[in-house]
Amino acid sequence: MALSLSELHPDFGAEVENVDLGLSLKDSQRDSIAAALEQYGILLFRKQLLTEDQQIALAKRFGTLDIGLKKASGSPTRLRYEELLDMSNVGMDNAVTPRDHPKIVGNIANQLWHSDSSFQKPATSYSMLLAIVIPPSVGCTEFADCRVAYETLSADEQQELRGLVVRHNALYSRITLGDEKYTAEQRETFPSVEWPIIRLQKSTGRNALFIGAHAFEVMGMTVAEGRMLLMNLLEHATRPDKIYRHEWRANDLIMWDNRVVLHRGRRWNLAERRELRRVSVLEKLGEEDE
Repeated sequence: MALSLSELHPDFGAEVENVDLGLSLKDSQRDSIAAALEQYGILLFRKQLLTEDQQIALAKRFGTLDIGLKKASGSPTRLRYEELLDMSNVGMDNAVTPRDHPKIVGNIANQLWHSDSSFQKPATSYSMLLAIVIPPSVGCTEFADCRVAYETLSADEQQELRGLVVRHNALYSRITLGDEKYTAEQRETFPSVEWPIIRLQKSTGRNALFIGAHAFEVMGMTVAEGRMLLMNLLEHATRPDKIYRHEWRANDLIMWDNRVVLHRGRRWNLAERRELRRVSVLEKLGEEDE
């Protein structure tokens, strides 16, 4: 099936105009969407009136679902499925949470550039984020293509990165923001994992930087040298001209490939109700780097 695509950014991203994701996808539709994701990194679908059941069914067409940090937090959810992540400032009582509520920490941590679940093996392939309630202050989401970031490094910079391995940890970004109240059991749920700093996208032959808020140590470097390298690469990858900034509307759904794209939420008025639902899919066995 041919998709109707329009460009979101000169370097990556496309809007899909002729697919209703609430309907059961045919294999040809699923394969076309997967191929478009490989090319564009992110896809935007407008006017997607998906129920929780439909969003879960959609995600399952692309693989095994992941619950991410829920493995450690064990937090209750107001949603029907554990695999649906409640990206909102709404509590179990269906009211907007106070600013000091533990759930708000997650909202704030999501404002750091990151790749969903780079802190585990296998990591996630696709994430699917659906806007339910968008407040007047909106709260945008920004995306950066790490293939473009790698390709715009100099030949010497690319050579310097070859063979480097980076450690990622689930709680590193949270602890950086002062959220340190994790038990030993919670910390042990997500031991640090190691990923090459350059990941090959096998389907296209393109390389991508694999960095972000969960990356905290470059093997073989001092902590200071490694973190400065990671900070410099992140700055390079997320220059204003390299990002796509999405202004949410209710019922927008964005899919992206975490292996090649970084994203971050932007600030909004935490007193305003904001609800999005995210579901993520694990990489297939054998897709992850050894």
